[in-house]
Formats: sequence, structure tokens, C-alpha cells
Amino acid sequence: MTLPPVNSITSLPTQERAAILDLLFEPSVPLHTLSVDLLHTQSFESYNDLIASIGVQLTDLLESSSSSDTQWLDSILGAHPRLGDKKVDSAQSRAEQAQLNTGGDNEAAQLKQLNEDYETKYPGLRYVVFVNGRPRPVIMEDMRKRMARGDIDAERGDAIKAMCDIAADRARKLLGPAP
Repeated sequence: MTLPPVNSITSLPTQERAAILDLLFEPSVPLHTLSVDLLHTQSFESYNDLIASIGVQLTDLLESSSSSDTQWLDSILGAHPRLGDKKVDSAQSRAEQAQLNTGGDNEAAQLKQLNEDYETKYPGLRYVVFVNGRPRPVIMEDMRKRMARGDIDAERGDAIKAMCDIAADRARKLLGPAP
């Protein structure tokens, strides 16, 4: 898995632009619909610029008063796999979550329950966080705090930021060290 040079993206076929989104974010047809054209019409200086532009698109959906925009955003945010899930399709997510699967069965059961509680509290959303090597108890405490806050718009905003942080980390890893 590699990323093409950022200055070549505008000339790539639609499927290849969609594949870039899948590598950086998660496979999501709603994200493709929202952002594939942006990758054709706008040039970027870096992958961080590309990711920031998609973050703006997602934030525009968040700030829209349209319920269909909110549903669209929720479907994009919901593309992320549950933390600690046994079946994770994305190779990047499997690697990023690897340390979350190292605790005992009790912690795994607690994480599973927290995912269920979160999705009951925020219907249509998945808990999205940039794990960044943090251990399971730290992530679970963050889940509890975000649920206790009880603010779905703040939750969507945090999820957008986390998605962009994850995408930037993935881009850095996929591009490797600068020459």
C-alpha cells in the first residue's frame, strides 16, 4: 500500500482517487460521493492539505442545518470500525488497534460494552479516536468522558478531528521518510 505523489492526484481516475480516500480514512461510499470530485478539481501541496480540505467538507456537514447533511456525516463517521472489534476490514485499523487487543478478557468485555453504550447514547455514530499507542484503559476512560458530556454535535466534531488525525498519521506512514 502506497500513496501516489500528491501533485498527481487530480489526474488520477475516479477509482484511484476513491482508493486514496479509503487508505487515508476508511472505505465509505458517502465519503467518496462527498470528496472524490474535490481530489479531481483541487490541487494540494501535501497530503496534510488534502486531509484538511476533507476536514472542512466534513465540518460543513456538521454545521449545516439540514438533517440529510447530518445523516450523511453520520454515515461517514460510522464507517470506522468499533474499537477492539475482532473483525476489522481495514489493514490500517487492524494495525492501529493492535495494542487494544492485548488486555485481558475482562477489559475486552468492558470495551465491547462501552462501544454498545456509546452507540446507544449516540445513535448512528461509532466512537472514533486517534488511538496513537494509548492503552485500552486510557481509551475507555475517554469513551466514558465523551458519553458523560452528552453533546452529540461536540461528539461529531471530535470524531471529525480524530478521523483527520488518523488520516494524517496514515499518510505519514504510507509515504515513509522524506528524502
